[in-house]
Amino acid sequence: MTATAPATAASPAPAASPAPATATASPPVLDLNADLGEGFGRWTLTDDEALLSVVTSANVACGFHGGDPSTMRRVCELAAERGVGIGAQVSYRDLAGFGRRAMDVPPDELADEIAYQIGALEVFARSAGARVRYVKPHGALYNRTVQDEEQAAAVIRGVRLAGDSLPVLGLPGSRLHEAAAEAGLPVVAEAFADRAYTAAGTLVPRREPGAVLTDPGEVVARALGFAQDRAVTSVCGRRVEVEVRSLCLHGDTPGAAALARRVRAGLEAAGVRVEAFA
Repeated sequence: MTATAPATAASPAPAASPAPATATASPPVLDLNADLGEGFGRWTLTDDEALLSVVTSANVACGFHGGDPSTMRRVCELAAERGVGIGAQVSYRDLAGFGRRAMDVPPDELADEIAYQIGALEVFARSAGARVRYVKPHGALYNRTVQDEEQAAAVIRGVRLAGDSLPVLGLPGSRLHEAAAEAGLPVVAEAFADRAYTAAGTLVPRREPGAVLTDPGEVVARALGFAQDRAVTSVCGRRVEVEVRSLCLHGDTPGAAALARRVRAGLEAAGVRVEAFA
């Protein structure tokens, strides 16, 4: 600031300078993602149309744990119409177990299968006038790549094989994110509004009681905690700090669409901006 000369006795007192404007913090920003297109043939699981009116990113099943070509095409078209980001939800080849059974797949084979799934979805995304914008593992593969370096590296090789530097959506601090960062791929941290957490910041296994939250008030409160406090309370009562950009709502949860609407309404009422990350 430039100094001013002091006023003399004959001079009027200088006018007071206006108070500096108070800086306002930017509102929190969250993406809402959901697993979509998880039916197969005549069997329908997720309410894709209703969820696509709420979420900003769609994790589209690519045929290995759910989904089929016609479902993939339809979901891509609906997502493109609504301006929702399309992501490839890749998984182990496990239709019977919905991709939630532990499997040991050789790394080279897994990398090829990841690339295959992304490529298949990209065909339908392009036909809808869009592109695959990110990749997210599903189920057992998601949980395995939190700690397993070899399987995580195989997933990332598959993403690179598919030909694009696609962002990788996953659990903060996971081996998957470490492998993605080493490969030069963007990473996007996500949290789960409808899942219980351990004190280590990982998800409580689904086989344990209380692993999946279904009470709407509890789910909305948890979503607000991620957005505003950047934290979650674990099952043992410990506060766990979690820095996230995307919030997942499972599409196969009973009443998923209504729950997603309540979560989005709660976030927006609290001043949180809901928008896609990709």
